[in-house]
Amino acid sequence: MLMKISTTYNWLIALVLIASFTISCSDREMEPNPKPIDDDEDDIENPNIAINEWIQAVMDEVYLWTDTMNDPISVDAAPENYFDALLVNQDRFSVIYGNYEELVNLLEGVQKEAGYEIQLFQASNSNDVFGIITYVKQGGPADQAGLKRNDRFYEINGVQMTLSNYTSLLQSRGEPHTLDIRRLNEDSGQFEMLAEDPVSLSTTELVENPIFLDSVYTIDNTKIGYLVYNFFAPGEELESDNIRYGVYDQQLEDIFADFKSKGVQELILDLRYNGGGYTSSAVHLASLVGQGISEGDLFYYTKYNDLVQAYFQQEYGPEYFNIRFVNKTQNIGDQLGSGKVYILTSNNTASSSELIINGLSPYMEVILIGETTYGKNVGSITIQDTENEENDYGLLPIISQSFNKNDNSDYTNGFDPDIESDEFSNNGILLPIGDTNEVMLSAAIAQITGTPAAERSRKAPINMTSVQSSIKNHVRFGRMIESTPEFK
Repeated sequence: MLMKISTTYNWLIALVLIASFTISCSDREMEPNPKPIDDDEDDIENPNIAINEWIQAVMDEVYLWTDTMNDPISVDAAPENYFDALLVNQDRFSVIYGNYEELVNLLEGVQKEAGYEIQLFQASNSNDVFGIITYVKQGGPADQAGLKRNDRFYEINGVQMTLSNYTSLLQSRGEPHTLDIRRLNEDSGQFEMLAEDPVSLSTTELVENPIFLDSVYTIDNTKIGYLVYNFFAPGEELESDNIRYGVYDQQLEDIFADFKSKGVQELILDLRYNGGGYTSSAVHLASLVGQGISEGDLFYYTKYNDLVQAYFQQEYGPEYFNIRFVNKTQNIGDQLGSGKVYILTSNNTASSSELIINGLSPYMEVILIGETTYGKNVGSITIQDTENEENDYGLLPIISQSFNKNDNSDYTNGFDPDIESDEFSNNGILLPIGDTNEVMLSAAIAQITGTPAAERSRKAPINMTSVQSSIKNHVRFGRMIESTPEFK
């Protein structure tokens, strides 16, 4: 049974009450800079002090690298600076966010935005930068304005993007803005202005469904299931027959039930834009895909710092660290004729997506098509301060490392593809997601059917140098967010 997601790590409170496993700040010889001496008794204490003391206590308890954590800076420093100063060099992922509730919403796909993702490139022989829209989110302002995948733009709010200003200009996308949209004219082969005036885009609090597309193709008498899944989130919690589940997880089950009823024989998972998310949904997806798995088979296990490891060992025993597959009648693994799952990847593929790759590998052949993944084998939790009403901060520290059934966790440099493919290799032209001629999907279909894909360049054109992907700007990127038990 999947554990219920807890957005506040209640075991932090319980942890400090377990005397035999708790080490106080003084016992750890942690000596933060003292509070500044205030000669005026009427002065109010700097609120940063209480927040930073909370940050220190949390990190001392749960941070994966607590034994090598950096020394604290001044206790009255800005909390963002205090937190960042503690992080070890190898930590690319721990995050502090100004508002806990906003942090949780962002992780679950709720964000104020116009509703489109982009990849930026440097123009040939120039410092100019241009963007290509990679996908548009259903029902958002960009969708309503008619924007499409493959549209290009050079200006935001009338200002040309360059290598020196694109970072600040991208921040404008969180508010109403304009884009000089240019669309491919298939007759001329040129990108032309969509309209004389720039396209105006509003922003709204958009609730993004991680399931972007699902389809079944029949090619050369082979039925191929295709799922585009852009982040891991269970969705709004529902309850039926005393069983709690997320609406997005339920939609996944419905999709795989459809795959099963239609006799899907091969499966393509498109995770090229999936930067991670909740591990509970990763278990859910893996349990629908794995071949020859049974309920209780090991999907992955976790390791923590000595303090947390000892606490969980005492409270729950060694089984706590093992995350197992769950029974899903919609599982299609045993009807995949080749015994393989084909996964489309890019450098945006991270965290819980890599957990899927690593965890399924002992049970079936995982064929990666695309680019080397990002490389993240460590997990986080969301933490808020429930004692201090003036502390709105949310923490997302790294607390664990994951290993598969074969004890493998060696992918900090990412997983290399079995078949290299770059969605921009067709002269930078992006066909619609789900089009069987789209570069990466067609490469997967070619592997399944043995029919070569159409001749295409395997390298990006020389006039395009990748600069940045908007996927990496999301707070949820690179996150593997653990499910946690409830404490009574």
